[in-house]
Amino acid sequence: MSKCRRFPARLVTGLRGLSVFWLLFLIPLLDVAAGVLVAPTVIFMSDRQRTGRMTVQNPTDKPTEVTVSFSFGLPVSDSLGNVQVILQDSAVTDPHSALGWLKAFPRKMILPPNGTQIIRFVGRPPKDLPDGEYWARVIVESRAGETEIPVAEDAGAITTHLNMVMRTAIMLKFRKGDLISQLEVNSTEVTFGEEQIQVLVDMSSRGNASYVGLLTCRLLDADNKEICQSTIQLAVYYDLRRKIRLPIIGEGHRKPYQVELSISTKGRTDIAAEDMIPGNEILYTQTVE
Repeated sequence: MSKCRRFPARLVTGLRGLSVFWLLFLIPLLDVAAGVLVAPTVIFMSDRQRTGRMTVQNPTDKPTEVTVSFSFGLPVSDSLGNVQVILQDSAVTDPHSALGWLKAFPRKMILPPNGTQIIRFVGRPPKDLPDGEYWARVIVESRAGETEIPVAEDAGAITTHLNMVMRTAIMLKFRKGDLISQLEVNSTEVTFGEEQIQVLVDMSSRGNASYVGLLTCRLLDADNKEICQSTIQLAVYYDLRRKIRLPIIGEGHRKPYQVELSISTKGRTDIAAEDMIPGNEILYTQTVE
């Protein structure tokens, strides 16, 4: 039995002057509900190809106002292996930030019903930029208009207007020179429960580019029969802890169990082969009593 999980989306909802903001990350086809469709999910640029492009489509029957901006945010995790992306618009000190030398054209537009717009990106990095990969988030914000919300009758004729603003953030990667994708597993913690086994994996990127690949965990019994398997998409920029749950499916499995962990840059189908940076492969096994 196989379970596939994608990098978890972080849904942020807040009220600011009766506006609601939704923030979605790394969805294969970025569909912001009543907002716009955005593709691709990752934009790649380089010192040899300093331009990029993104398609924004309005799938609704009403005009939509769209703005494009840049931010910075990498996947970070807590001690429990929960992952989120926190966007930072100013005071960014990360040496791999591409903010400050990226431009988008156009940055503001009105998309007609079912209309499409190509957004073009240009990178003008410093001349002394070291080899490596540099990152930014492209923020696409669509304003879907106002919606009236009914109120109780004793409030008189007052109505409230909800101004819905949809936001999506996708990764932009600018690459220069020789790139190294190297991952190191610092530690692996396996917790045995009655119905499942939980694996916490601490990893660090040791190259000058992010490590993007797949992490697969298999749970085997004493007869080397597979009890379950879980595969997650992996993107490590600096340090990251990921949590994998392996349910104990079925009965009659002989102990001791064995957890088999494999990490590789092969097998990603959401990113074109020419955009993948080959990296090292890791295979780790641990017996669970």
